[in-house]
Amino acid sequence: MKSSAKNLVLAAMFLALAMVLPFLVMQLPTLGQMLLPMHYAAFLAGFVCSPGYAAAVGFIAPLLRSALFGMPPMFPTALAMAFELCTYALVTSLVFHRKKTHSMGTIYVTLLSAMLAGRLVWGIVMAALMGLSGNAFTFQAFLAGAFTSALPGIIIQLILIPLIVRALQAGHLLH
Repeated sequence: MKSSAKNLVLAAMFLALAMVLPFLVMQLPTLGQMLLPMHYAAFLAGFVCSPGYAAAVGFIAPLLRSALFGMPPMFPTALAMAFELCTYALVTSLVFHRKKTHSMGTIYVTLLSAMLAGRLVWGIVMAALMGLSGNAFTFQAFLAGAFTSALPGIIIQLILIPLIVRALQAGHLLH
């Protein structure tokens, strides 16, 4: 399969995963929000797909899910998440695919770099969107939304995503 066709098929699969994963955990909304289900698809798209396809998955996923299912709410949540997940996927793809070795250390450096960049972008976009609507987005709100309330999801991502990437490598599905 040609590289662009392969990327398109994989991107479509990760986009579908981003649509389905929230159904598994959002039966309990507070728990579901803490587990960050759409983030997994964005990170994995970054490890597997080229940067453009990965970024498209990250950007489209929250907007499409909001349009189709009403969750997350389009403004400001889905809009801010679109930039956040796009950043996750793009940074993951750029960092990971430029490395010569894809050791567990490389996977963690990639994941942590993308997590920090995505959360920073989310904070900037939230501040802009909230400012446009006449509301304030404080540093405390940033810390709570980006780290405190997301901590369970971050921890699970730091455990599961490297294991999934290693499994994909072992199955020769990822180079």
